[in-house]
Amino acid sequence: MTNIGLTGGIGSGKSTVAKLFQKRGAHIMDLDLIAHHVEEPGGDAWKGIVAHFGKEVLTPEGKVNREILGEIVFKNRAKLEELNLIVHPAVNTEWKRRINDVLQRDGHAIIISDIPLLIEAGIYKRMDLVILVYVGTEVQIERVMKRNGYSRQEALDRLNSQMPLSDKIPFADFVINNEGTLKETEKAVEEVWGKILDHRRT
Repeated sequence: MTNIGLTGGIGSGKSTVAKLFQKRGAHIMDLDLIAHHVEEPGGDAWKGIVAHFGKEVLTPEGKVNREILGEIVFKNRAKLEELNLIVHPAVNTEWKRRINDVLQRDGHAIIISDIPLLIEAGIYKRMDLVILVYVGTEVQIERVMKRNGYSRQEALDRLNSQMPLSDKIPFADFVINNEGTLKETEKAVEEVWGKILDHRRT
């Protein structure tokens, strides 16, 4: 197995890059999607969120309302850390289960885990390689405003809750600049994929 961490920031386009690696044969573990899974009603993370933040963070159907919860935690770093302490253990357990499922089918799999807090949480130390998807701050702001319909301040609140992408560069084995066209990004992914295959052969 080759265990790779993929990270970036909000609006950097990690999901796009992950799909391009998936096309080339990588197994993708999207920890945001895993977080959605463990926050489904009745699960341990769901119970912890409701107990800590109250039923006002739920939709009428009883699901976690991520917009309301985001309004609370992205303006208050302490509350964000409290949420992480609830969600991360459940995500970690499910992530390991899914990796084991892949390895039972393919012991030589290249597994790329898309992890927003790869650097901040120190998870990068457990990886064979680290890939950073990079864009400038203004590009992040513009994309988040356009994608989510946020005001500039709302976009900034979310960016300010994360480690700046420029500070993550020293931790990365490969940096993919995702400010250009999809074709340019695909070319960069192809180059990195070749280096991953070379690494696996060594």
